[in-house]
Amino acid sequence: MLTPLENDLLCRVEGEAPMGGVMRGHWLPACLSEEVAEADGAPRKARLLGVDLVVFRDSKGRLGVLDEHCPHRGASLAFGRNEACGLRCLYHGWKFDVDGAVMDMASEPAASPLRRNLKHRAYPVREGGGFVWVWMDGERPPRPFETPAWAPTPRTAISVVKMHVACNWAQVLEGSIDSAHSSSLHSTNMPVAQVAGSTAEGGVWLRPSNDKAPRLEVDETPYGFQYAALRRPLVGAETHDYVRTTIFIAPFTVLIPPNNRYKLSQMLVPIDDLNTMFYWIAWHEGGEGIGQDEWRAFCHATPGVDLDADFRKRRNLENRFLQDREAMKGGDFTGILGIPAQDMAMWESMGPIADRTREHLGASDLAILQFRRQMIAAARRHAADGAVIGAHARPADLASFEGIVSKDIDWRTLDGRAPASAAAMS
Repeated sequence: MLTPLENDLLCRVEGEAPMGGVMRGHWLPACLSEEVAEADGAPRKARLLGVDLVVFRDSKGRLGVLDEHCPHRGASLAFGRNEACGLRCLYHGWKFDVDGAVMDMASEPAASPLRRNLKHRAYPVREGGGFVWVWMDGERPPRPFETPAWAPTPRTAISVVKMHVACNWAQVLEGSIDSAHSSSLHSTNMPVAQVAGSTAEGGVWLRPSNDKAPRLEVDETPYGFQYAALRRPLVGAETHDYVRTTIFIAPFTVLIPPNNRYKLSQMLVPIDDLNTMFYWIAWHEGGEGIGQDEWRAFCHATPGVDLDADFRKRRNLENRFLQDREAMKGGDFTGILGIPAQDMAMWESMGPIADRTREHLGASDLAILQFRRQMIAAARRHAADGAVIGAHARPADLASFEGIVSKDIDWRTLDGRAPASAAAMS
């Protein structure tokens, strides 16, 4: 159990909170590239670490990320006109380029010193892996931008689900690194079958084990940690284990076990202390993979159908996630559509910030304990000397693994970048 002070240190990201400082030492995803795909298109609001931003692509295709509120009187630039290489506030016509420089002040005389001296807050920005990334640490220059794990080459096909979660980032991330819950919460979507490994087929992910109490082994790494969940397979349990490895890349990225069609990653990005943006990425190179529309339909996370324009859920805590009790009587374990919504029902039901002083953790929570210990230590160290955990990680070189392997094989030697059968034989 954590003390209230430790819980705040882990969860709080706004203002001068040390964990927010840790986050600012990394490139942060502001939005999907598709949200600002059009030059001169509508600007998009974003919120990170309690800071309101506006993202736009100007008439030359350049990306800009600015503080949302106009420095004149504070009106939102999200309503602004995206025109002729700049964003113009509707209120009094002040206009700014992607670097925050003043291009025009329609309400001010030509000789106004404001035109010469004012500059709006702008942030360094990069684009890659299907996302617009922003650097929010104003105390130090941005680190070189590194290709994310799900975009190792230009040929990689990427599909992304984006959803708002009404609770703190840490309890969302703890769900992402919790292997044990999938055997219960997602059992309808991940039914047991005699397959060689996780198999995407017929709208579900078949799994070769009915073992709901995995044995966990954890290894700390410079970028975070990796762990293996070892389960008894349906066939050959005396000589083999069903191995699922998960990689935590500090501060908010998780590589979760793949299936036979595509690899999987999640980013659990703090909007503020009480809200999180959930990104679930599926990617592949060659083979069948999964397209964007199919991926969102599988997750029941299609904008305009399951989500509104701000990626907020139609199924939510206020309407009990539209849980279908009749479907539960018929065999559906949760009565809630979609793996993400099933998770979010649990996360949001804990409250905006979970009270970790009242928990009773067990053997299946080893990765949760490692995350808390490591990130609380990282926040304390950042407060002491400005150090940032994971600042020198090479995420493109990492990959999670799943498959049935001989008990005499050390899971740490399994190469998640290779097909499961090849990795198991290595």
